Amino acid sequence: MSESDVTKDGIRGERPDREALVGKGMPRRRKGRRGERAMVPEAKFTSYYGKPVLNPPTWEPLDIAGYFFLGGLAGAGSVLAAGAQLTGRRSTARALKISSLVAITGSAAALVHDLGRPERFANMLRVLKPTSPMSVGSWLLAAYGPAAGAAAVLDVTGFLPRLGRAATAGAAALGPAVAAYTAVLAADTAVPAWHGGYRELPFVFVGSAAAAASGMALITSPARENAPARSAAVLGVALETAAAKVMERRLGLVGETYRQGRAGRLMRAAEALSVLGAAGAALGGRRRTTAVLSGAALLAASACTRFGVFHAGTQSAEDPKYTVVPQRQRLEAAG
Repeated sequence: MSESDVTKDGIRGERPDREALVGKGMPRRRKGRRGERAMVPEAKFTSYYGKPVLNPPTWEPLDIAGYFFLGGLAGAGSVLAAGAQLTGRRSTARALKISSLVAITGSAAALVHDLGRPERFANMLRVLKPTSPMSVGSWLLAAYGPAAGAAAVLDVTGFLPRLGRAATAGAAALGPAVAAYTAVLAADTAVPAWHGGYRELPFVFVGSAAAAASGMALITSPARENAPARSAAVLGVALETAAAKVMERRLGLVGETYRQGRAGRLMRAAEALSVLGAAGAALGGRRRTTAVLSGAALLAASACTRFGVFHAGTQSAEDPKYTVVPQRQRLEAAG
């Protein structure tokens, strides 16, 4: 019991060392945003009952990844076909026109199969909405398909050569957009591995498409005509590989999805096949056997890239951390 007392003249009977020390025993402040130390450990994120924050894509891999791959092959093939025609490489031009027609037919068939009913594709053409990648892509396919078909049919039959040249030029003009718009379509979703890579994904797809079309040219054209295809193969592989590496690094945590699981295996296979195909095309593409093997490797690499990107997106949507952790990091950086 304290014997000190407070009087009008001050404190009487106080005992030494009994004063209240402000801040005594309190935790030290540390330098930080608010100058305070957290009194409880930082919470670890868990979603509600472990359920995904996003609904994973319900698309069939064979339909949509095949749609990506075949569309890229068709679009880039039309560009190479126009170049081959201008430089007098008639066999290469004809082969690429035919392959582009077959590829875009397969791409459209895969899309319609995923939609379930053909009339759904027709319904997407009822309006043109420039802000919608799906709407723009539907109209691109509707314009590119007839142009690629006319270019191939008129070249094979020899009818209406002027119209055939115009169709070839039209398909080549639309080809880059056909090869790239599927990347924009994927990046426009909320899927973290696709949306976060919106800057680099179109370059990945365009490079992959150029490599695939070059591979098709190496397989179908005479060795004496494949010099441009060999150069395009090297450039396409370089663009695809560089863009993919930059995308994975910039995605940070989400970039794991391109290195792990099924997507990781596919992306590593794509990189290895791309390097083998480009090296074979550059060093031994003048030999028919080497050209065919290099072309097959490039086609397989492009397909692996498209399927790898698809599965990376699915994996990133299924795990809640790839949605929430990057959001928190962006909020902290903004704060």
